[in-house]
Amino acid sequence: MMRRRVLLAASTATSLLTFGLGAVAEAAPCWRPPVTGQIIDHFRAPACRYCPGNRGLEYQTDAPSVVRSVAAGRVTSAGLVAGTTYVVVEHANGWRTTYGRLSDVRLRRGARVAGGAVLGRVDGQFYFGLRVGDRYRDPEPYLGHLTGRPRLVPIDGTARRPAPVALWSCID
Repeated sequence: MMRRRVLLAASTATSLLTFGLGAVAEAAPCWRPPVTGQIIDHFRAPACRYCPGNRGLEYQTDAPSVVRSVAAGRVTSAGLVAGTTYVVVEHANGWRTTYGRLSDVRLRRGARVAGGAVLGRVDGQFYFGLRVGDRYRDPEPYLGHLTGRPRLVPIDGTARRPAPVALWSCID
């Protein structure tokens, strides 16, 4: 029985390599959103490099709001681009996240940041983008949300127990 499992595993690995699938892919990240706010404009991939579209997510936040890095990385850019303040963080897997329309920036180029580190502040609208290589990718599937766990509530007048801690989830 054990020998069959080993042979099956070896056969599966050989098939994966033969068909060009290579090594096992990394699991997708499950990030906490960079700001507290409502997404008001979702990602729309442009038809061409210079065509219109929305290359990230547009948020409406309460002013002022803290902007946090979604994951650990290194700041590759921090400052003004065409009159708008941006911070770009490159992560260990090579992905780059962009944080835009900042009113205050706390970091300089080359700084190392932890996941959840404060990058700056925003006053109202905020932009969040993701690039994998030179391609823009929709960051929304990688953003998680808090989910409560179901529980029974007494109806006989006894005191309720505290609610269980909400869990962070990227699965709907």
